[in-house]
Amino acid sequence: MHHLTLTPADNAALTPMLSDLARAYKTIEEPGLIRRAPVLARLLPTHVLEFLEEYRLGEPSALCLISGLEIELEQLGPTPPHWRNSQYDSPALPQEIFFLLCGSVLGDVFGWATQQDGRIMHDVLPIEGHEHYEIGSNSLQHLSWHTEDAFHPCRGDYVALMCLKNPDLVETVACDAGDLDWSALDVEALFESEFTQMPDNSHRPENASESTGDPVVDRLRRRSFALIQSWNDDPVKRPVLFGDRTDPYMALDPYHMKTDGWSERSLGAFQALCDQIEAHMQDVRLRPGDCLFVDNFRAVHGRKSFRARYDGSDRWLKRLNITRNLRGSRAWRPAADDRIIY
Repeated sequence: MHHLTLTPADNAALTPMLSDLARAYKTIEEPGLIRRAPVLARLLPTHVLEFLEEYRLGEPSALCLISGLEIELEQLGPTPPHWRNSQYDSPALPQEIFFLLCGSVLGDVFGWATQQDGRIMHDVLPIEGHEHYEIGSNSLQHLSWHTEDAFHPCRGDYVALMCLKNPDLVETVACDAGDLDWSALDVEALFESEFTQMPDNSHRPENASESTGDPVVDRLRRRSFALIQSWNDDPVKRPVLFGDRTDPYMALDPYHMKTDGWSERSLGAFQALCDQIEAHMQDVRLRPGDCLFVDNFRAVHGRKSFRARYDGSDRWLKRLNITRNLRGSRAWRPAADDRIIY
């Protein structure tokens, strides 16, 4: 893992800068803050910028961890019962800004119209009633390992998690493609467009608000949900691997993949890959102030099950999607500077 621990001197320099920015903006979702983030990122300590740039270009590991960001747990208040409206009056706004700036060093942050009502920064927390649902807000069920948004051609290059609370040290799990023995796998079969990737449950309309209050946004969002449904009804066949054949990138989400109609070779190659991934899975126990960046081309990730208490003390993370090619999703976004994919 590519790892950097912030020092007391780093925190002493960051705290006033982040506090000033938190006073200048009401929420992390303000378009002005999102747009300025790549410029504001230059205020980060030089060694933090260099560390993130090495991760971005050198690909030393699929996992990158910045730890040691100061968080006063008593100031956070209770873990929200739901992600709706949790961005307002956020007690963690300074930390959210740090997370945003780090993410903006790696690329452009973006959101989905079909996830958390089009927010850029998501809350990852247990929601009562979701205990056994295959979605990030579940608890009693494992969140199966996956490529984030594997089904979508505009999926991010990175998915990032910042820990605010994790009192039970619930494990995030991940597998780095660099740990796999590609010579033992049928790579050529996995490069063929023979594998069906289904949309995951987090993009379904039942997990969104009925209306945003904006008729234009609601119309575009209905179109997105209809497209998602069409991909469920008639899945698109795609490769599981892409890029360089000796050191490939991955895109797979076994829980949401239909194997009907796959050839015997495709099934065998896919199962062998999944078996290797299972054998090389590692646990990451995030602690308050940890910011974990997962290369979404080079790793799969998930989460082990836990028992939520729903008393305000539960695990609470923030999540960002980051792309290195915002223009690649231009056909899906209403304007060049719009960060939401419809």
